[in-house]
Amino acid sequence: MKRETTQITQEQIAAQMEYCVRVHAMNAAMDHTPLAMVDTYGCQQNEADSERLRGYLAQMGYGFTDDEHKADLVLVNTCAIREHAEQRVLGNVGALTHTKKANPNQIICLCGCMAQEPHVAKKVKESYRQVDLLFGTHALWRFPELLWRCRATGKRVFETPDEAGSIAEGIPVVRQGDVKAWVSIMYGCNNFCSYCVVPYVRGRERSRRPEAILREIGELVEAGYKDITLLGQNVNSYGKDLSEPMDFADLLKKAAHIPGDFLLRFMTSHPKDASQKLFELMGACDKIAPCFHLPFQAGSDRVLKAMNRVYDRAGYLDKVRRLREQVPGVVITSDVIVGFPGETAEEFEETMTLIDEVRFDALFTFIYSPRVGTPAASMPDPMSREEKLREFQRLVDRQDQISEEKHAAYIGQTLRCLVDGKDDKGLTARTPGNRLVRLEGEDALIGQFVPVRITGANKWSLFGELA
Repeated sequence: MKRETTQITQEQIAAQMEYCVRVHAMNAAMDHTPLAMVDTYGCQQNEADSERLRGYLAQMGYGFTDDEHKADLVLVNTCAIREHAEQRVLGNVGALTHTKKANPNQIICLCGCMAQEPHVAKKVKESYRQVDLLFGTHALWRFPELLWRCRATGKRVFETPDEAGSIAEGIPVVRQGDVKAWVSIMYGCNNFCSYCVVPYVRGRERSRRPEAILREIGELVEAGYKDITLLGQNVNSYGKDLSEPMDFADLLKKAAHIPGDFLLRFMTSHPKDASQKLFELMGACDKIAPCFHLPFQAGSDRVLKAMNRVYDRAGYLDKVRRLREQVPGVVITSDVIVGFPGETAEEFEETMTLIDEVRFDALFTFIYSPRVGTPAASMPDPMSREEKLREFQRLVDRQDQISEEKHAAYIGQTLRCLVDGKDDKGLTARTPGNRLVRLEGEDALIGQFVPVRITGANKWSLFGELA
């Protein structure tokens, strides 16, 4: 793999916009406005990538649909973090043979993390003939060129360059919604946790220039966005590759100084890089939401070492203690893996005791999933699937109990919440700590900060009324 991080020039982006013009001309010659469906799997970074893919598609003259049967182009943006996600994607792509049969001119594209994996690209090329275009994470900025080549030649196009990654500014964006927004501040990962495929499919850590990030945030605030999340595989290591010193806390402080009424969030954080400087900034700044996603993955030092997590249990607990000292009432969420290869029953109990000690507000829980090419995939794994499922359910039940107790403590409080949307149950809002609140009210409240008195709770959400 090439190790150099490259900056995509504005001339290169301009060339992609020329390809947008060419595809737009093809679309204008059709007897209807072509529709594109963008189907996104995985993390918020994938969602942010899809917003740029939609931006390109809009420039190429596509409208949008959520119905694959109506779509002239289906673009599937994939996740490779777990086997279940891969199987789900491949199953859904397989089902597109029916839409392709009904509309032989339909273009089917597969992109993202899965597409960057060589074994997946090979499998798709050989066994999923309905896929016309496949490109990996490093080729996203070249989507217009690749689509034009596919349509102009009528041939399948597969593009998965093996590189450390690049930074591309100036790609158009079509965002989903007008209240909450994602802003990628960096890409890639240098940590190489033994179970994780991300460094192999997203490349090495590379930070966007601070002025580009701050300009994007400023534009979002001017456009009325109220909840802005800064994204990176490990935001706490932001800036280490920049020529001028700038760490994540410095960037966050500058972002918080942008005029306007909005909240800043961020994810994800690696415990080894979560700093006292960041904790103190959060405690001192009202614009930084009092919530912190801090994955711990396992409670056993031996398992953490086998995972290559580069911290131990005591160090993690110390970070939690110092965070709570600086940000009273902070909402802490985390990730945990059940059944890592070689994990014993006794070591899993250490995870359970850590959960009891920290009392997380919520957990994202996963049964270990082997990933091709990662060190953990070749480790002995004697625990049966049935045992892992039993331990997983114990963990989920315990965390559900803690979450319900935590949520019950909100009852009677009045909180400043952001009304961010609605569903079939009414309006939805978020506390500063990102807890879901359900309430009744007019649609005109969407996009506003309002005082909400919490009247009820369960393990998943809070219930409230306008105060």
